[in-house]
Amino acid sequence: MRIRWYGQSAFLLSGTERVFIDPFGDLGESARARGMEFGYPPIDAQADVLLVTHEHADHNAVDAVTGEPAVFRATPGRFASPIGEIVGVASEHDDLAGTARGANTIFRFTLDGLRFCHLGDFGQAALRPEQRAAIGAVDVLFVPAGGGPTIGGEPAAAVVRAIGPRVVVPMHYRTERVNFLDPPDAFLAAIGLPVAKAGSSEVEVDAETEGVVLLATP
Repeated sequence: MRIRWYGQSAFLLSGTERVFIDPFGDLGESARARGMEFGYPPIDAQADVLLVTHEHADHNAVDAVTGEPAVFRATPGRFASPIGEIVGVASEHDDLAGTARGANTIFRFTLDGLRFCHLGDFGQAALRPEQRAAIGAVDVLFVPAGGGPTIGGEPAAAVVRAIGPRVVVPMHYRTERVNFLDPPDAFLAAIGLPVAKAGSSEVEVDAETEGVVLLATP
């Protein structure tokens, strides 16, 4: 299974089918006027399934992904798809019951025998028991690590410990291309797991892969 990071929370998983999660677009003039920098290269990808965790411009640019994918857009529930069942778990983008930044959908699914979970812009202080139960067992977890509008540092590490994946892929943190999030350092210090720094923005994972995989900035 090949995982490619495009930046922010955007990933392409390539196995027997291709799954793209949270494609980003241009944040717009209002963001730039506030001094926000977002310099990841434009997305050029094809997919069979496309998941959008919430309706913000750095997560919902569905037109950036080609290939006529089946699109599941920021909706909790259980859905049939080309890769089998996809489960969307309702959550919030903040720790104020969604009143500050709105809703967020956690997606879990299985691809080529690996169980994936993408937390989107999860901003709650912690997982609720019913959310943890709905997520189930996870092999590979994508977790926001940059604080600010999402979890980061110890709260993010606590969510990882609650889910218990074999592989952790941090996302949504400050890089040389983004200036409005925190770096992943506090999360990496809190997580207490081996960290493997990939030499590129792509990595192969399988049933033997373990620990934290820190992908290189695209």
